[in-house]
Amino acid sequence: MTQTSEPDDLTLLRSSFALVQEHGDKLTGHFYATLFLHHPEVRQLFPPAMDLQRDRLFRALAGAVRMIDRPEELGTFLAQLGRDHRKYGVTTEHYAAVGEALLATLRTFAGEAWNERLEHLWGSAYQQIAAAMSGAAEAEAGSTPPSWLAEVVGHELRAPDLAVLTLRPDAPFPYRAGQYTTVETARWPRVWRPYSIANAPRRDGLLTLHVRAVPAGWVSNALVHHTRVGDVLRLGPGRGSMVLPERPARRVVCVAGGTGLGPIKALVEEMIARHRPLTLHLFVGVRRESELYDLQALRQLAGVFPRLLLVPVVSEEIGFAGVQGRLPEVVPAQGHWNEHEVFVAGPDEMVVSMVEQLHRSGVPGDRLHYDLSTTLAELDITSGLLDQVLDHRPTREPSRPDGG
Repeated sequence: MTQTSEPDDLTLLRSSFALVQEHGDKLTGHFYATLFLHHPEVRQLFPPAMDLQRDRLFRALAGAVRMIDRPEELGTFLAQLGRDHRKYGVTTEHYAAVGEALLATLRTFAGEAWNERLEHLWGSAYQQIAAAMSGAAEAEAGSTPPSWLAEVVGHELRAPDLAVLTLRPDAPFPYRAGQYTTVETARWPRVWRPYSIANAPRRDGLLTLHVRAVPAGWVSNALVHHTRVGDVLRLGPGRGSMVLPERPARRVVCVAGGTGLGPIKALVEEMIARHRPLTLHLFVGVRRESELYDLQALRQLAGVFPRLLLVPVVSEEIGFAGVQGRLPEVVPAQGHWNEHEVFVAGPDEMVVSMVEQLHRSGVPGDRLHYDLSTTLAELDITSGLLDQVLDHRPTREPSRPDGG
């Protein structure tokens, strides 16, 4: 008779989490009900309407469970989560309350599968998660505030659903070209949405955001349709890893789809001011010519830096006089980019397809810098699509989703 060996700790954690995840909304509802019942003081940290918030903790937990055997990625993931939670007012004491409610919820929904070993494994795993998050938050607390107030000093409607906002933070706001910030409006307290900063750091400290209102997007619609000059927003710290490497290649290709132009434009400004590459190709893709909302500013950049080759690409307008097609097909056909540093930002489908195409054509993985419009927990899933084709993918912070 063959003796069945017990599953290892990692397998047991993942299988137990998969078991409780099947309960969906009931699971998250039980967690928050337990948390608020036993620790009512933490309710003030959450938005008044919980429907958008409800499953975020468990999506983040799912991301941590998927990365538990990749400590470097997991450390980056948890550190950013911890730093980002500073703007909500989360302190070290709050982690214990969340841990109690989490274990009670897992215990309830695992049913007869729950045992002392699982209790110990989950308790230990959560302690490690909480320590990594709170440690990163405490380390950053000595150097930067948890958030900034920023006055809206410019609001330009470029299309019925798209606005360019110019903000003046109330204190120096450190960030790098290509990064994003999170935004809270007075219209939706404690609801934060990330937006890429569309300019390189400036001496006057002003920030520019390109915001497209998305259907049912609370913050994006508030920023596009209900925000005026003089209003005050709250900003989280600059985040994201799609920045210039320490020693970038002297030839560069930038690919922007839609409002993915924001971080790409910031990188182009930075390169023109400091790096001054030998060649700089900028592909900007939209569906129709009328959606090239920042074309005049891009042409001005090309006038300042003649080595910038600007290529507008339109995919759904047959009469367009320029380059037509989808970016993942157009860009590889326009040249050989093996010796180039490549930056890609825009809708996920385009980014994933673009990175796959360029890597298969010979661009090394460590020269492909991309942004994904995913939430923190979903990033690991989407990045997994790229893992299948990239020989080397640098550890990156979870990137920004523009909108919502």
